[in-house]
Amino acid sequence: MNRKTTRLEDLARKAGVSVSTASRALNDSPAVNMQTKQAIWKLAREMDYPFRQHMPAGPIGAKANISIVVPRPQGRPGRLSDPFFFELLSGIGDAARERDCDVHISHVAPSSFDDLHVAMTTNRADGVIFVGQSTLHSAFNRLAETETRFVVWGAELPEQNYCSIGSNNPLGGKRATRHLLRLGRRRVVFLGDTEAPEAMQRYRGYREAIEEEGGDADPALYKAAHFNVESAEACVDSLMAEKVAFDGIVAASDVIALGALRALHRAGRRVPEDVSVVGYDNVPFARYAIPALTTIDQDTATAGRLMISKLLDSSGPSRSERLATELIIRESTGG
Repeated sequence: MNRKTTRLEDLARKAGVSVSTASRALNDSPAVNMQTKQAIWKLAREMDYPFRQHMPAGPIGAKANISIVVPRPQGRPGRLSDPFFFELLSGIGDAARERDCDVHISHVAPSSFDDLHVAMTTNRADGVIFVGQSTLHSAFNRLAETETRFVVWGAELPEQNYCSIGSNNPLGGKRATRHLLRLGRRRVVFLGDTEAPEAMQRYRGYREAIEEEGGDADPALYKAAHFNVESAEACVDSLMAEKVAFDGIVAASDVIALGALRALHRAGRRVPEDVSVVGYDNVPFARYAIPALTTIDQDTATAGRLMISKLLDSSGPSRSERLATELIIRESTGG
């Protein structure tokens, strides 16, 4: 025998409140006090009220709810497994907790303007953080014509009309390359897929550092490694198979650098004696790699606070900001 479905009217009657008050409580309305909300939620569970369609975006009492959306890189899956994503998520989560906010990760992986529009208009979040721009710069500009409650983690690009928070990628790339050049390395490889805006800017800094030293970036020393270990390994294997001479590597991420270390080790090339390697991101495994990885640190704690602040404290379009980068010197460069 099927149990009778509990109606909103039944729940309100049992709680001793009006139907409108019960509805507002289930939706975490600030017009209902916390004690009443808690009582009505307890009754809803006890009475098997089908409340999912009335649930707030997060647990009751949160001052705001922030949704994190990761756009899909063109032709590849989203990068939820990227170690840097977890570092950035930690920074966002800590900042949200300081502001009594809830954070959730969306299952949506936008790859077009229509996808971005759906992500903004079909969720109940107070603001959305898009982690990465992929190839959606124009789409974000279009979205900014009607939406202000979003911020993007990533590079600042020409003619940008939306708010982005990210590190100073050109300077980071330049610092990594300068470090190797000052150690006497003269054939420095850049590993990174420059279709990604951040990697392109890091590559630009790499080229500027070489040109400032009076050199000319050799096209043979560039390999478009994707942001995964296997791609980086394949790129370094290819360099060695082609007998390209190199004594340094600047990687667009620590994951790429780890792939480079693996390929060099397998080929019997010593790090840093034969080849010095610099990564980018300073994810936790970088200090535990063998050898420990020299890298460029991005300040994810400050990034998290800035993004949360932009969403909660701004009533209109916000200004983009660049974060400082720091060279963290470890064993993979030997100095």
